[in-house]
Amino acid sequence: MLSEAGVPSFVSVITDKRKDTQMALFMDFHDLPGVTPEAVAEAHEKDLAVQARHDVRYLNYWVDPAAGRVFCLVQAPSADVAAQVHREAHGLVADEIFAVEQG
Repeated sequence: MLSEAGVPSFVSVITDKRKDTQMALFMDFHDLPGVTPEAVAEAHEKDLAVQARHDVRYLNYWVDPAAGRVFCLVQAPSADVAAQVHREAHGLVADEIFAVEQG
């Protein structure tokens, strides 16, 4: 079932005070063997430089260099739009994107 904002009802919807719009919350996962925290920090900065063009807010990220895993938390109108920011900013598109609710 979709909410008025057009997102599944199980997705946490956050009101963005800047535009009085509603944004869903997503966590994405990247499998990147050999990734370094420095490389992820650089990619995150590139996301921040591009995100406003897509009405997206990349909020935080986590890196597990030993396992080669990266997780990104993002507010976006949809998972596809969140992925577009990664694609445009640096090309490292997530392997999976999950709709999440903040606890």
